[in-house]
Amino acid sequence: MANVIVIGSQWGDEGKGKLVDILAEKASLVVRFQGGNNAGHTVMFGDQKFILHLIPSGITQPNCRCVLGNGMVIDPEALLEELQMLKDLNIKTEGRLFVSDSAHLIMPYHKLIDQAREDRLRDNKIGTTVRGIGPAYEDKVSRQGIRFIDIENNAEFKAHLDQIVEDKNRYLKYILEHTGPFLDPNEVFEKLLQAHRAIAPFVIDSQALMQTATAANENILLEGAQGTFLDIDHGTFPFVTSSNTTAGGACTGSGLAPGKVDQVLGVVKAYTTRVGAGPFPTELFDQTGEHLSQVGREFGATTGRPRRCGWFDTCMLKNSVELNGMTGLALTKLDVLDQLPTLKLCVAYADSKGNRLTRLPHQGNEQEKLTPIYEEMPGWQQSTQGITTYEELPPEAKNYLSKISELLSVPIAMISTGPKREETIILSHPFV
Repeated sequence: MANVIVIGSQWGDEGKGKLVDILAEKASLVVRFQGGNNAGHTVMFGDQKFILHLIPSGITQPNCRCVLGNGMVIDPEALLEELQMLKDLNIKTEGRLFVSDSAHLIMPYHKLIDQAREDRLRDNKIGTTVRGIGPAYEDKVSRQGIRFIDIENNAEFKAHLDQIVEDKNRYLKYILEHTGPFLDPNEVFEKLLQAHRAIAPFVIDSQALMQTATAANENILLEGAQGTFLDIDHGTFPFVTSSNTTAGGACTGSGLAPGKVDQVLGVVKAYTTRVGAGPFPTELFDQTGEHLSQVGREFGATTGRPRRCGWFDTCMLKNSVELNGMTGLALTKLDVLDQLPTLKLCVAYADSKGNRLTRLPHQGNEQEKLTPIYEEMPGWQQSTQGITTYEELPPEAKNYLSKISELLSVPIAMISTGPKREETIILSHPFV
């Protein structure tokens, strides 16, 4: 039995949904430990395609239970929409899906504040999904947030919520110069109660569930959203998300003790992408970048925004491997590189003074000035689409994978050769 954390190794969108779906076949419990519906995890098998934003990707495996952990911020309306989608697809959630009673809620005022801030920033936008994620985490940290366990249909709770709504309306009006419309506290209260009644059957003490599963030596999989360099502490600040996306956040966001973690699997694309603003040393603005975008279908599953594309950055990844304590890599979208005659791996940077660096500096203004130093490798220029054994891969593809593993000092455990569940090479399964 094992407890495994699955982490995005870059800036998110690495294909964690597919990998979690595959691993969940042998997991008893899958726990999403941070973020909200700013994530988009896509799962494909057979002729079916699922895009999940809140519910863990393991829900597609019938024998797996799933938990929305205490570290998440949850929009009740979005969760209800996702539950209905799964019901329409005949995927059972009753008795299989659980919501932590300590998870915080994304409220209507969080979304209004998020949008108003992005509008006010104009040319200096952070690039958030404007779904209220940041403002909800702010309220959590300032101890003003509302958890599922806090919701009650009584005068005391309503008075508390009325005061919060009044304060948020005032903030929108005077600080952000928002012209309205503003929120009606009575309407907010009634909609919250209505949503809570529908979600209440799923709400549990998730910490107790985690302890029970751990004591029973069940296979537990912790699923992250976004990626390492969007981590609020370790990412390319301020162009980051509002939670801890790294392996350390998995324990606090789920209730699993650090000493109980057996493996950390980092999911990484065969190249690099990023959504939204922020530094991106290996970004391509040429035909190769356009090729990666089009062949890789690089558009956000949540927002539909186009992703910026570039070469594989081993400097970033080395930092990610060390930061997360990765024991293995799952490399995705290898097939997107099939037609390229030459591939490049960033092995160092030159800063504005000509110094050679092997780590991404923390200063934002320095990150923007970096020039990547590349090592070139020949491409394979033949299809790897759907290959399921390592032996079938072209020699050049094997060399590319070996070089990445060598530079990062971590073995490659899984290779994705297409978007479907079946299009995967498994070299080492963490639950076997």
